[in-house]
Amino acid sequence: MNESQQKPSILFATGVGTVTGANFLLETPAGTKILIDCGMVQGERVAQEENREKFPYDPASIDALLITHAHLDHVGRIPKLVKEGYKGPIYSTSQTKQLAELVLADAAGILAEEARREGRDPLYLATDVPPVFLQWKTVEYHTQTEIAPDVSIYLKDAGHILGSTMIEVTLKDSQGTKILFTGDLGNSPAPLLRDTETVGDVDYMVMESCYGDRNHEDRETRSAELENIIKAALARGGTLVIPAFSIDRTQVLLYELNNMVEQGRIPSVPIFVDSPMGIKATDVYRDSIELFNPAAQAQIRNGDDIFDFPKLQYTMSQGESRSIEHLQGAKIILAGSGMSVGGRVISHEERFLPDATSTLLLVGYQSPGSLGRALADGTKKVHIHGQDITVRAHIETIYGYSAHKDGDHLVEFVATATDRLKQVYVAMGEPGASMHLAQRLNDELRVKAMMPERLKRYELK
Repeated sequence: MNESQQKPSILFATGVGTVTGANFLLETPAGTKILIDCGMVQGERVAQEENREKFPYDPASIDALLITHAHLDHVGRIPKLVKEGYKGPIYSTSQTKQLAELVLADAAGILAEEARREGRDPLYLATDVPPVFLQWKTVEYHTQTEIAPDVSIYLKDAGHILGSTMIEVTLKDSQGTKILFTGDLGNSPAPLLRDTETVGDVDYMVMESCYGDRNHEDRETRSAELENIIKAALARGGTLVIPAFSIDRTQVLLYELNNMVEQGRIPSVPIFVDSPMGIKATDVYRDSIELFNPAAQAQIRNGDDIFDFPKLQYTMSQGESRSIEHLQGAKIILAGSGMSVGGRVISHEERFLPDATSTLLLVGYQSPGSLGRALADGTKKVHIHGQDITVRAHIETIYGYSAHKDGDHLVEFVATATDRLKQVYVAMGEPGASMHLAQRLNDELRVKAMMPERLKRYELK
C-alpha cells in the first residue's frame, strides 16, 4: 500500500475504560509513530500488573513522545519506556517538565518501597529517571512546532494544572488532518489557572471523560462548602485531614485557605502542608504566575503572597511530619496522595480515622480500588499498615475542587469545535462516564462520538 492509500490511525494502548494510564499511539500515512502520554494505571487492583505489561508497540520504533501534563497517570511509565528502548524526543511545556521531574523522582521511591514489600524488582529505579530528561524538549504555548517531516504540533492551555496542554497535531497528508488530544481538561473557571481554551478547527478529538456522567458544585458553592466543613471540623476540636494531589490541588487549597484566614472567615489554627512533592510543586507555581488567571495575578501584584499566611507550616522532613500528630487541638493537614494510595496521608489516616472528633475531606476523583474510593463509598473498616482500622472520623467530599471538567462543561467544550469535527473518541474515564458522555455528544451536538476499545487500532477516515 502506498502512502496516498494509507490512513492515519490511533491505537488506544491504555487509558480507556479507566481514568488513569493515558497512552495513545498515532501513526501517520508516512509511517511516523507519535506517542501521546505514557501514564501509570492507578488505584485498580490489577494496576501494578498492568503497569508491568509489555507495551503493545516497540518503544524503539516511536519517533516522538508528546506529554499533555505532569500527573503520574500521564507520565508515570516514561522511565520504563526509555529503559525499554525509546530514544526519541519528549515534548511538553517547561512547567510540565519541571513538575514531571518531581513526580517521577517521587514515583521511583514509592515503587522501590512497594517492590521491597513484595519481594520483586521495581518497575524502574531512581537511576532510570535522570536519562528521561536528557531527551526532554520544551515547547511554548501557541507555537507551531515541527516534530517530524510530516507532523507539527500546537499547544493550547488545558487549564487543568500548571503547564497542562491540549495538543493539536497536524499531519502533512493530503487532507491536512488535525487531531486534538485534550489530555485532562480543567474545571474552569479555576481559582488559580487560566480557562481552558476552545477546540476550534480540528478533524478528530481524543478527549477525557473523568466526570462525563455527573456535574460539580459551582465555584461559589464549593468555596462556601469548604468553609462550612472547615468550621464544623475545627469546632469539634479535632484534626481535618485533606488527602490532596501534590500538583494543583494543594496550591488551589492553599489559595482558598489564604483568603479564608486573611479575611477572618475561619478560625486561625495550625495548617500543615505535609508533602515534600507538594512543597516543591508550590515553588514551581510561585515561579509561573504568568500562567495564573487575571484575578489571581492581580491579588499577587497587590502584595498578597497566596502561599504564605499566618500559622501555615511546610513540613519537609519525616520528623516534622511525625510531630504533627502530637500537636494538641484543632489543626488542618494537607498531605499526599490525593487518592490515599501512598504518601504521608496514609499515616495521618491511620492516626485520625478512628477519632470521632476528626474529619477526612476528599476533594477529587477517587479511583476504583483506592483507599480514597473505599472511604468515599462509606466503608467503616479499612486496612492500613497491616492493621484493621475502624472509621469513626467524619468523611466529607467536595467534587467541585476537582481539576477536571464535569459532564455539562465537557459537552460545552466540544461545542466550541467547528463543523469540521468528524469524530470524538471518548477516553480517560470509567466506562459508564465515557459512554454517557459519548451518548450526550451524539444526541445533543450531533457529533459522532464513541468510547474506543483498549488495544484496538482506529483508522481515521
